[in-house]
Amino acid sequence: MAENVENGNLVQVHYTGTFDDGTVFDSSDGKDPLEVLAGTGMLIKGFDDALIGMKDGEEKEITIAPADAYGEPNDMLIQKIPRSELSDEITPEVGMVLGVKAPTGQVFPATITEVTDAEIVLDANHPLAGKTLHFKLSMVSHREPTEEDMAKFAPQGHSCGDGDSCGCEEGDSCGDSCGCGHDHDHE
Repeated sequence: MAENVENGNLVQVHYTGTFDDGTVFDSSDGKDPLEVLAGTGMLIKGFDDALIGMKDGEEKEITIAPADAYGEPNDMLIQKIPRSELSDEITPEVGMVLGVKAPTGQVFPATITEVTDAEIVLDANHPLAGKTLHFKLSMVSHREPTEEDMAKFAPQGHSCGDGDSCGCEEGDSCGDSCGCGHDHDHE
């Protein structure tokens, strides 16, 4: 095993994430360390990149600009909708998160940012979009992943037969291609 973390290594890392003002927004403090495959895009780019080259026991502090974190807010993801479109069972409040269905059928979380008698404003941007993030990292361990480790991180869905997972499930109406490049019969 290499002394330093390499792409694809299974790493265990403790972290504390803060904003510019020092407010903690996420931490593994008091929990198990975060376990991920380094350099594989499972994390935001800036965090993922920072893991590469670390040694077990090493600590470091990093600053991640929005471009390497959750991006800048996108105005297209902010929508005004009539209050009448909400179920009568929902009393909208600023800060409430609702599931919004996209034309593709996917459901995304959107935060209510404004409520009037006639409409509500929903923001589907990631809550950390536009923010500079600071992390304290503490590498616990790293190693080559086992087949069992790889299975834990594989996308859910049925298998292509060559070990690749398609990310869709039996009965899905995704046609004969699942995005993995293989043809499938979803009967």
